[in-house]
Order: sequence, then structure tokens, then C-alpha cells
Amino acid sequence: MNPATNPVTNSDQPEPATALPAASRRLPLPPGPRAPMAVQSVLYGTQRHRLLPALHRHYGPMVRLRLFPERSAVSLSDPDDVRAVFSGPVTTYHAGEGNMILKPVMGPHSVLTTDEDEHRRIRKLLMPPFAGAALRGYRDMIAELAAEEVERWPRNVPFASHLSMQRLTLEVILRVVFGFGDGPRLTALRHALRGVMDIGSLDVFGWHSPTLQRFGRWRRGKEQLEAVDALLYAEIAERRGASDLADRNDVLSRLLAVEIDGDTLTDVELRDQLVTLLLAGHETTATALAWAFHELARNPRTHAEATRAADSGHDGYLEAVTKESMRLHPVITEVARTTTEPVELGGYHIPARTTVMPAIGVIHGDGAHHDLPDVFRPERFTGEGTPSSTWLPFGGGVRRCLGAGFALVEAVEILRAALTRYRLTPDRPRAERVRPRHITLVPARGARVVAIPR
Repeated sequence: MNPATNPVTNSDQPEPATALPAASRRLPLPPGPRAPMAVQSVLYGTQRHRLLPALHRHYGPMVRLRLFPERSAVSLSDPDDVRAVFSGPVTTYHAGEGNMILKPVMGPHSVLTTDEDEHRRIRKLLMPPFAGAALRGYRDMIAELAAEEVERWPRNVPFASHLSMQRLTLEVILRVVFGFGDGPRLTALRHALRGVMDIGSLDVFGWHSPTLQRFGRWRRGKEQLEAVDALLYAEIAERRGASDLADRNDVLSRLLAVEIDGDTLTDVELRDQLVTLLLAGHETTATALAWAFHELARNPRTHAEATRAADSGHDGYLEAVTKESMRLHPVITEVARTTTEPVELGGYHIPARTTVMPAIGVIHGDGAHHDLPDVFRPERFTGEGTPSSTWLPFGGGVRRCLGAGFALVEAVEILRAALTRYRLTPDRPRAERVRPRHITLVPARGARVVAIPR
């Protein structure tokens, strides 16, 4: 899940890309490497944070790739092209198809894997639990869980802040989604979810291969997802029969109570939304917070300013720290849309069934869009902010992440809990490298810091 600038508006954007007449198909295809699909897929899966910037430096703002499973993809690094895609017709740019890699886990009814009318329907039914009033109701619970977690931090010795944040944000999303405390089902779900999420980049290939799912790690991944599904369906069935459903404030109860023009979510649809919320709603925020602690520990002046903000209740600066962490260390390197018809984009011919991917990491690190892009400087988000086409952790347009507001509220409360209790220092002078982990990028050593009590 994630926060930030408002969705792009039509007033400051170019005309959306439109379907091409036959004559326009004489436009060139975007340039790109000629390596076999298998080579490009492995490099993309394991080194995309290095591969994409290098390719864009060599080929320019648009690069054509061939990726497993059988995808022709185009990476975009020009904000004008990004705006054209985000503001283009939803009938032409299918985000659900662009997220096809997630479908075996998230499910075919997830808000991330549906398109057009079905996506609008699902999104409308999902919106009530993430409205402003609901977010305010979650804040105290987040603050309480954050205080409990940071009180357990080891003092004056290095520890992996990423592990702590994964533990905390998983607990937050479990409590927010289900609204219950410790018990056998929560314990079992917590364990099963960690198994689903604890995978490497190459494990993703098993999601789309029944053959691989018969062996080793891929078989275990399938079994762990089946365990999650069994627990979720049991909770959905039990919750449907609850007599106090209308009085509950958790996301599942709210979703069960939502009815718009007679339309409700089925059990299968609920399962897909819950898996999406549980997985997407915790991993990205945990990683962004770990990188924030990593950067604060290495920037004493910024750390001091953030501490003053935490002490005084200046949430705006703590939010800026989170946004800058997401800019400098994007957790997801790109978002995806699949074209349903040929389009012209940036002077190139983009065939139908091409996955176009705004390159978040490349755009975030471009000095043309962000002054001193390698410097951690939250102040860049304390004024008018950065245009939505050059700061993209939550995507954009009508597909912008539903949980963006929740992610910022959560991050602010967790930063406050940590900074009012500790001064952070690095465990070693050298900054940590990035490591790919399934579809995300994480700190290679866990964002190790030292917490010194204030």
C-alpha cells in the first residue's frame, strides 16, 4: 500500500495516446537489446535496478524488452509518456493485464488484476474502508502497535530494521483487516503469510508454471498459499454469521457490509481483495520505513530535523521523510499497462498486447526531475511537492493505489514512535546495497542501524 500526490489531472497533461490508423504503423518500434527472452528475463528478475537505468542510458527514454512469460514490454522514462499512459483510455491501457504476473497469487478478482468495468466495480466496493474517517480510526491502533515494537528494539547494538518493520507492518495490516487480537487463526495466518512472502526473484517463475510447482521450493510456495486461502475462507464464513457485523470497524467487516446498488462482494472476490491487502499492504511500507531509518542514521542534520518533528507533532515533515525514502529507494521499479490495440507513444509504434512500464526507479533517479537525485533530502516534499509524473511509488491515474493514504498515516506513526525514543546511527560507514526480492527491491543487509536511547 502507498501515499502521495494527487492523481494526474487532465488540465496539465498531453492528449492521451490514441489507436493508430494503418498508415501510422510504419513508425519504428522502440529500440532495445536483442538478447534471448530467457537472458533478458533472468537479468530483469535479478538485476532490474541496474539493468533498466543502463538500458535507458544506452537506448533513450523508451526501451523494448522481451520478458517471460511471453511478454513484449516497453520501459518508459519520459514523464510525458508516463502521463499519456496514466491518462489514456482504460480500454486501451489494461493495468490488470499488465499485472498478470501477480494473478496466480492475488487472484483474478483482485483490484490489481481486473480491468475496465470489473475494476471500477471492485474499486468502488473497496473504497469505504479507506475513506478519511476510517483512516483516522486506525491511527491510535497503529501508534500502539508501533510503540510495542520499537520498545523491543535492542539498544546500542546493530540490528536489522527491515525485519522489525516487516513484523510490525504485517501485524498492523492483520489487525486493520481482521480486527482481532492474538488467537489460533491469527497465529496460523501470520505464519502462512510469512511463508508466501519469503521468496526470491526466481520463485516468481513458479507462479506461472504448474510443472515447477511439483518440485521443491515452488511446491512449498503453492502449499503455503493454499494454507492462506483455507484460513481466509474460514474467517469469511465465520464473519458472515457474526451478529455484531455492523458494529465492527475492521476492513473485512466493512467489506462484508458494503452494498452499492444491490452489489456485494462474493467469497472468492473477498479472498482476492484480502490477499492483495495483506501482501501489498505491508511489504512496501515496511521496506520504505527500513530505508528511511537507514538514511536518517547516515544524515545527522536530517535526523535532528525529523526528531524535532516527531517531538512536536509536525506530521508533514515525517511524511516528507517517507516520501523521500520512497523516491530514493523505490520498492517497486515500475508499474505496468498492457495495450489492447496499437498506439503511438513518444514517436514510436507500440503494437497491441505490449506491456508498457513507467520506469519508477529511472525517473526517481533522474537529475532532470529531482535535483541532486542521489541525496536524501526530505525538504523537496515539504513545499508544493513533486509532480505526480515524476514521483510514482503509488502509480497514477485511476489505478493509483487505494491504500496510499493509509500507508502515509502508518509510516508517520511508526517514525514518531521510533524517533521519540531513539537516536539512530549506522552500523558501518558504507551504505547498504539493493537486493531484489520477488517483485520488490530491499536493503541487502536488512537496513542495519544502531538504536541509542534518548
